Amino acid sequence: MFHIALFEPKIAPNTGNIIRLAANNGCSLHLIEPLGFDFEEKKLRRAGLDYHDLSNVTRHQDYQHFLQAMNGKRILACTTKGSRPHSDINYASDDVLLFGSETHGLPDEVLNSIDTELRLRIPMIKSSRSMNLSNAVAVISFEAWRQLGYSGAN
Repeated sequence: MFHIALFEPKIAPNTGNIIRLAANNGCSLHLIEPLGFDFEEKKLRRAGLDYHDLSNVTRHQDYQHFLQAMNGKRILACTTKGSRPHSDINYASDDVLLFGSETHGLPDEVLNSIDTELRLRIPMIKSSRSMNLSNAVAVISFEAWRQLGYSGAN
């Protein structure tokens, strides 16, 4: 199944929600440090409920270590600065969906290292700036999973 990666997430409840989401759609979750919270924080555990044991979460000490771990996989930047809608790409089972932090998104050096055609955005009305991170991860990851025929679902 594909991978979800969070670049330096800042808000524990968002990450907890995404842990629960990843447990439910079978994705591997990658957290790229530094994190903006203590991984043992009560809000993280509460948002993730009892799904921590059912999820596959890997922490990477920085972006370079993350890239080494993802060697050979296609990385898709999920960003408000994307060049194409998230539904206009054919997802593959080992794709990496990379999301930026809640406060800053993906830094320019990361974004610029990813081909323009692999920068995805969720369509929104013009007056909107962005979605909540856990909602954005849900929208894009479920589109990718839908394209893969909901592999592993009951």
